[in-house]
Amino acid sequence: MEYTTLGSTGMRVSRLCLGCMSFGDPDWRDWVLEEDEGKEIIDRAIDLGINFFDTANMYSRGESERILGKALEGYDSDWPVIATKAYMEMNEDNPNASGLSRKAIEQELANSLERLGMETVDLYQIHRWDYDTPIEETMRALDDAVRRGQVRYLGGSSMWAHQFAEALHTSDRLGLDRFVTMQNHYNLVYREEEREMLPLCEKEGIGVMPWSPLARGYLARPAEDIDATARGETGEKLYEHPYRDGGGREINERVEEIAENKGVTMAQISLAWLLHKDWVDAPIIGTTSIEHLEQAVEALDISLSESDIEYLEAPYEPVPVSGHT
Repeated sequence: MEYTTLGSTGMRVSRLCLGCMSFGDPDWRDWVLEEDEGKEIIDRAIDLGINFFDTANMYSRGESERILGKALEGYDSDWPVIATKAYMEMNEDNPNASGLSRKAIEQELANSLERLGMETVDLYQIHRWDYDTPIEETMRALDDAVRRGQVRYLGGSSMWAHQFAEALHTSDRLGLDRFVTMQNHYNLVYREEEREMLPLCEKEGIGVMPWSPLARGYLARPAEDIDATARGETGEKLYEHPYRDGGGREINERVEEIAENKGVTMAQISLAWLLHKDWVDAPIIGTTSIEHLEQAVEALDISLSESDIEYLEAPYEPVPVSGHT
């Protein structure tokens, strides 16, 4: 395993982050693994050297956090780097169980820590931008959580670059802890983040940990096979994102071609492309298979030439912004 500092924090994380959305309650999503199977993957990830784990309060309504916390009980508590998130609705009967008000942040953070079995979470992220709460209130509440010792670092997730810049400026103006990471939507068939968000992160020393690095599986298998997957058969189809647009189909074919030439999988080529990007610290990989997890780690050893990267990127065309609108 390779390790890197997360942005400008000095905290070292594995080059791959294990996303824990796949662990929880199958009643929440059909493709989610229950506790025993989830623990097997977490254990194998640790064996492979992964020390970075990302979850959220809304994943299986907290069950993902509980499974992750329980799976880590037998390990040195100082070793893993744990990230979780808040913003999404947790209880439709409680109007304050979502959003980024001080009340929502304080109660949801307390609930997350209890489920994780931890006194402090390493990285606490806002899952999306809250249009109903002033950013000053959100940043003050997050700063207070850091000062109470409940949170070590703060992070953002998909939003407009101007919103992220406003949040950073607000923290600087008020002397508050600022966001140090951005968890955004970024992969070979969705590169709109290269226009503003990624240059902003590079300028500000922000660690980047992209979600959906394989475009919900679109970059892991030939395009015509996508709908045969467990996730593809659910209501969460990849059509929610413009992966087939803007040259997406041709990119899919080129990933398949290079993978065949190198004797590796399409998923490994797609991950290797992200790992070759200087502004990416740790892509978030979600998996329901130990085999796929092991293949993802092997992608760290794949070298892509400049001509390989140019060939993969050439068909891309602008597509509508996706992931936070």
